[in-house]
Amino acid sequence: MANKYAAFGAIHALLAVALGAFGAHGLKDVLDADMLDVYETGVRYQMYHALGLIAVALLAGKARNPRTILRGAMLLHIGIFIFSGSLYVLSLSGTKWLGAITPLGGVAFIVGWAMIAWTMWQGRHEKG
Repeated sequence: MANKYAAFGAIHALLAVALGAFGAHGLKDVLDADMLDVYETGVRYQMYHALGLIAVALLAGKARNPRTILRGAMLLHIGIFIFSGSLYVLSLSGTKWLGAITPLGGVAFIVGWAMIAWTMWQGRHEKG
């Protein structure tokens, strides 16, 4: 299961690079500065959490009980779709109501990182 999240992280990182290049070269003359900034925020958070997924997957591979860590990874994965995905659609379509769903992705990120931090704090990451 940890390998799956490492693969998801790598795929999200690949897509963040591709989407970032598309934004920098293909959208510069299409979107206004505010919407381009919204798009770039989506790319930035996708890359942060893609790298986080890879790190968390490596951590879970060494855990005695990786269940909570992997649940946290699942929330990071879902958060990328909701947070970054809604920002991409918002910036490209101008559909303003999507801004209301973006915070749900942020909550997924926060809860996912909290689960991972709690598991590490409890010492469940050490093999015995």
